[in-house]
Amino acid sequence: MKKIIISTVAVSALLFTVTSCKTDFDTDVKDIQVSKGSADFSKYVALGNSLTSGYRDGALYIDGQNESYPSMLAGQMKLVGGGEFKQPLMGDNNGGLLLPIGGGATAQIQDTKLYIKSFVDGAPDIGPINDNKAANLVSNILKGPFNNMGVPGAKVAHLLAPKYGDIAGIPGKTANPYFVRFASSANASVIEDFANQNPTFFSLWIGNNDALLYALAGADNSIETLTPPAQFKTYYDMLISKIEATKAKGVIANIPSVTSIPSLTTIPTNPLTAAVLGKGNVAAGEAAIDDLNKNVYGPLSQILTALGAGDRIKPLSKTAANPLLIKDESIPNLGTQIAAAAAASGNPTLVMLSAYLGATYGQARQAKSGDLIPLTTKAAIGTVEPLPAPIPASLGARGIAYPFADKYVLIPSEIKEINDAIDAYNVTIKAAATAKGYAFVDANAKLKLLAGDSGISWDGVKYTAKFVSGGAFSLDGVHLTGRGYAVIANEFINAINATYKSSLPQVNPNNYSGVTLP
Repeated sequence: MKKIIISTVAVSALLFTVTSCKTDFDTDVKDIQVSKGSADFSKYVALGNSLTSGYRDGALYIDGQNESYPSMLAGQMKLVGGGEFKQPLMGDNNGGLLLPIGGGATAQIQDTKLYIKSFVDGAPDIGPINDNKAANLVSNILKGPFNNMGVPGAKVAHLLAPKYGDIAGIPGKTANPYFVRFASSANASVIEDFANQNPTFFSLWIGNNDALLYALAGADNSIETLTPPAQFKTYYDMLISKIEATKAKGVIANIPSVTSIPSLTTIPTNPLTAAVLGKGNVAAGEAAIDDLNKNVYGPLSQILTALGAGDRIKPLSKTAANPLLIKDESIPNLGTQIAAAAAASGNPTLVMLSAYLGATYGQARQAKSGDLIPLTTKAAIGTVEPLPAPIPASLGARGIAYPFADKYVLIPSEIKEINDAIDAYNVTIKAAATAKGYAFVDANAKLKLLAGDSGISWDGVKYTAKFVSGGAFSLDGVHLTGRGYAVIANEFINAINATYKSSLPQVNPNNYSGVTLP
């Protein structure tokens, strides 16, 4: 069972923080008679990815779907003639997906949702529900059409792709299991199923995964790719063109900075204390530090200092928190020099390991401020990298003695690459809204406020982007809680009212669910 124990969250702050009665949604129209303005909400259809579907806690499940922001919007639209809003609901509140693989067998392709199982030393112990046993078969096709067409995992190009709902394409990743469940046919594209409903109003929040998946993979191109901005513009403009052909009015949102979400800001760069290294036994941890300093950190520090790169690796402390050991592909590779220095040291152990030391630590350094550690990396700290004999097995502890690979960490140059791409994506999105006269939601600005120290408030309840305790983000650190989705719903309502002179009332975030405590 996958576990995540976060040691930086105070139990006393887990639910929400009460502040003054100031509300940061000062464009509410609750005291004005509701009106649809120039909009027609009779057939509202939402396009997007997991953020549109109501995905949260690492899974898609019924209660989360019922608190999706499009569902909230549809509820307010009904006050002024909005119609039925149908969602492709999962079969339970566990989430997860099973794919038939023949002979009555199935393969689990999506995990069940996360929950807080208990508290360990005041920190939440987080793991998948129901022992991570999914029960939802992808092959159980739902009868549509559906108003919520949020597809978890979708990028902009995916909404245009034919056969994105073909179950045969799941293994090769040309199809999406969530869309398979509610596509009108195996040949359908998301945008075709959208257009065939003849919507009168739409919302579009797409593009997050074009950067997010790459960021969560530590900017490792072998795992995920970052959509080039020019390609993003081509696909986004094509998508807008197909939406425009329906004659529907609507609202589109830009993309938040993915490098400020809890999934990338919660784990510190220096989690290695004597207690952690000793798994609760400080004396054992101190002994481990002595061993590491003798066999790894000490010799490498001396060699790197002689090479003028002494800031890369320093000996570990027994009393302070120590940084993770990572590989940084942006710095010069000193592997040849390290190997030569070790071979010439006269130390039999270093001489024996000289080739290994050069190959392994040439671009190694300790993590520092400015690096980001994905939430999922915590579970990998100390896991073993298999090493050939005669290399001591103890040198294979990832992030401790063996440098974390690219996929485990984001370095500053990668963070800049991602944020530059998002900035370019957002220029495309804003230009589309302006050119077509659609309402525009600056979701990036709102989530930056949420990520700030002050957060935002509603009726005296403060929401921030703090993992668990902030109340707005769910247990996966990427997707929102019901309360967080309500914050976003109000931004959509504000934009709709401003553009179409409607007066949809805002929702009350405090009426929705946050993080569930054990």
